[in-house]
Amino acid sequence: MQSMRKICKHYPNCPMKRFWLQGKLDKEWIKNYCWNEHKNCKRYEAEEKGIPHPDNMLPDGTINKKL
Repeated sequence: MQSMRKICKHYPNCPMKRFWLQGKLDKEWIKNYCWNEHKNCKRYEAEEKGIPHPDNMLPDGTINKKL
């Protein structure tokens, strides 16, 4: 189980969590970004700066039109 101190503070409400739970997103995205202190997560950066971003923007900043 992942340590709570490493999980991104936005994870509980992040669309990435919802997409993963729905089986639409590979767990590697969650492990590499959401459960890894949000390192290099473009979603986290945008959220912290108050910059609007689409729900289907992946943590690397790319847009997944299938989500």
